Amino acid sequence: MLQKSNKSIAGYHLLMLLSSVDGHFSPEEGMKITEYLSDEFPFHINLDNELEVIATLQQEDWKDHFEFHAHCFHEDSTEDERKSFVQFAKSLIKADNEVTEREHLYYTLLKNIWKL
Repeated sequence: MLQKSNKSIAGYHLLMLLSSVDGHFSPEEGMKITEYLSDEFPFHINLDNELEVIATLQQEDWKDHFEFHAHCFHEDSTEDERKSFVQFAKSLIKADNEVTEREHLYYTLLKNIWKL
């Protein structure tokens, strides 16, 4: 069982998965994630452990992991924060000028979990 994440960490997991589900992590997506991190963590934070968790996930576990962190984020956030995050997530999946079916599927899943 995964340990509940706070909103900022959960958001990081959601964005990392959204940027990876198309099988391609673009530099533009990396820049959007850096932007998110600098907004959420004004102080330096070591995310090596989080990145390792994400990197070692099997593709068949991505959806469960994504859903888990969507629920963590939901528990710690306001509706406005969720709406804002969804807009940011949309800008992330559009960053490389191509939205794949899988990216759209995960984006829609997030909106459905949050009832947006």
